[in-house]
Amino acid sequence: MLDADLLTAAAAAPGFMPPDEGLALAEAAHAAPAGPILEVGSYLGKSTLYLAAAARPRGTTVVTVDHHRGSEEHQPGWEYHDATLVDPAVGLIDTLPGFRSTIAKAGAEDVVVAVVARAEDFARLWAAPLAFLFLDGSHTDESAQRDLASWAPHLALGGVLAIHDVFPDPADGGQAPYRIYRRALESGAYSELTGRGSLRLLRRDH
Repeated sequence: MLDADLLTAAAAAPGFMPPDEGLALAEAAHAAPAGPILEVGSYLGKSTLYLAAAARPRGTTVVTVDHHRGSEEHQPGWEYHDATLVDPAVGLIDTLPGFRSTIAKAGAEDVVVAVVARAEDFARLWAAPLAFLFLDGSHTDESAQRDLASWAPHLALGGVLAIHDVFPDPADGGQAPYRIYRRALESGAYSELTGRGSLRLLRRDH
């Protein structure tokens, strides 16, 4: 059973994950094989809490990796820019304080390990097979493809790959997550599970 308090905290946390997709993410992580859960791209921690709601009753950990300088769409002049997230000392986006506040207020520090790094750099240091991998980092083609290439090899057989913001129709959103979803599916290594909204779920079979 999912942790109800963390689900409530996740729904109230700042971020862009719709409640139905967040619940589907938590349910998929809870149903995944035993092992660690890893998230690429955490922003202010909303999706992290959905994953934590699955991790706590499983007795496992959510590892989240993010450089916390924001994706392209969070930069000045872009649609999702939030000036309150700019660190005045360096003039750059810094979502880490907000992320830490979200996790602490929810009481989830015991199940969340935050790594501040570029995802591909940390992937070179990672060794444990992953039970669940959630890709929700930068949505440029270059970055999304790099995240998939860096982290998919760490997913255990039977493990689940989740990809957010998958929009087949360009009118609905950016295409980079859709293209990595198609790349993974067309590799023949995955079979598709039931997703929800823009969340796609794939089980690694080979």
